[in-house]
Amino acid sequence: MIAAVQDLGPSIREMQYGDVPAIVAIEADTYAFPWTATIFRDCLLAGYTSLVLEHAGGLQGYAIMSLAAAEAHLLNLCVAGHLRCRGFGRQLLHQLLGQARSARAERIYLEVRPTNQAALEMYRQAGFVELGIRRNYYRSLAGREDAMVLVRRLNEIRA
Repeated sequence: MIAAVQDLGPSIREMQYGDVPAIVAIEADTYAFPWTATIFRDCLLAGYTSLVLEHAGGLQGYAIMSLAAAEAHLLNLCVAGHLRCRGFGRQLLHQLLGQARSARAERIYLEVRPTNQAALEMYRQAGFVELGIRRNYYRSLAGREDAMVLVRRLNEIRA
């Protein structure tokens, strides 16, 4: 008899130090100026909410959020290129929103490149609104790029 193995879909768990090499690989494949392994380890050391998404036998995404004084700040959320636009980022975001609410955060903030239309659409669908612009926030191949600052109140009822 042959047992069939079903893909149960993605799972989300807390990030561990051993995950950093796989995370750095996704980060380097995604960004021209990626975070380093040291930055990810420092986030773990600082106690930031750090999650990974596993799917199809491997680590396929991650998210990091800081929490302080009733505010949350989404620092990084990324999904492996071949799995983007399939709802995995939304699952990570939903998990972070739930954890921020559980920690009694009232708002969550983030920065996003105006050119990252897929991320902007995901955040808008999740209830984020534009708060302002941070000029020359991101390094880019052309020099610097602005960041849009988005915010979402967490006491709103939303999916």
